[in-house]
Amino acid sequence: MNSSSQGWSRRTGRRSFAMIGMLFLLVVLVLSPLMATTSSAAPAPASADLPSSEQEAWSAPRTVYIPASGHTIDGVFLDFWRAAGGSNTYGNPISSEFDRNGRIVQYYEYARFEYVPEGSDAGYVLLGDMGYDLRPSAVMRVLNGTSSAAIEEFARITRAWLPVSSDLAAQTPTESWTYVPETGHTVANGFKSLWESIGQSYLGNPISEEYIIGDVTYQAFERGQLAWTEESGAILVPLGSELAVRQTAPTEPVDPGNVPVYDEALFIPPAPPSPSIESDGGEVWFDINLSTQYMTFYQGDREVVSSYVSTGRPGFETPTGTYYINSKYEVTDMEGTASDETWFVEDVPWAMYFTDYGHAIHGTYWHSNFGNVMSHGCVNLPLDVAAFVFENSPIGTRVFVHY
Repeated sequence: MNSSSQGWSRRTGRRSFAMIGMLFLLVVLVLSPLMATTSSAAPAPASADLPSSEQEAWSAPRTVYIPASGHTIDGVFLDFWRAAGGSNTYGNPISSEFDRNGRIVQYYEYARFEYVPEGSDAGYVLLGDMGYDLRPSAVMRVLNGTSSAAIEEFARITRAWLPVSSDLAAQTPTESWTYVPETGHTVANGFKSLWESIGQSYLGNPISEEYIIGDVTYQAFERGQLAWTEESGAILVPLGSELAVRQTAPTEPVDPGNVPVYDEALFIPPAPPSPSIESDGGEVWFDINLSTQYMTFYQGDREVVSSYVSTGRPGFETPTGTYYINSKYEVTDMEGTASDETWFVEDVPWAMYFTDYGHAIHGTYWHSNFGNVMSHGCVNLPLDVAAFVFENSPIGTRVFVHY
């Protein structure tokens, strides 16, 4: 409110004030399970910014060392690995980063991470299609001395990579068998159950039928391989480990130097210090900047606590000038009528009035869109900040409002 004609009223001994109750802005973050970008947007903070040299100096490591495998994880690969569940999902890194066909690649026990520097996928981390690396090579002739059993085994494996017949593809799926038209293959029994439990986004679709090598049954998928034996049942093969060796990736352990050993605790920022008022620290006062929608609560010239706020929207601008808190209410109902608008908000917490016509600094539970004008003239604060400044602002506390 900006004039006494836009009146305030008393209701059950509680004072009204000028503000509007609006729903807060909802921001939806979508995380793709298969991609991670190198950029991020930082929203305006919705709660207190506590000055702290320790916090300002802190940053999470961009490279960590994994003693179990003797390799490091760096940058966007580290982000992707952690976001997906780390070693519980993809295993530990078992190679260093290296260039493979124009992509930066690193092998993990169960995956191959690929960073794409150019093209339509530039800036993304993708899961490599490792299953295709299992495809049998085309053989134009059989070397002398190769046994007939080996020749037959190779032929049997090769046939497993051919799409199934149209008759088989046309059969009705069951709980234990299904046809996957995207790749022209089927998946059944224990492999089907494990494939479905692991998830298509992890393994991709089947790219072969089952085939037997020795006493183990295998099936290849776009990004992995499953195996089955009488003893183990269906299991996920650590294909990254196998292909890293087969493709002569740099698997020798590295010297970590000063790189920190991986621990999730490394990524938890230090807690900000609790704001405090000193017994002999001088006057406490508010500085409210309407241009930046920011409030700083000082003791003397020392910043105690600060926060984004929401002040009066156009037509209900918060008045500028120097004021003093003249009344306080731990909780109050607030209502008013102005410019053909009527509002009523129950149980507004930590209200501190600094004009005689309804302007207050108070806690706000009905929105979190701090940093943007929202009210009918009052100064909306996050609840935690409001509680602190209410406790430490006696009647007569100076309030300086300016652009």
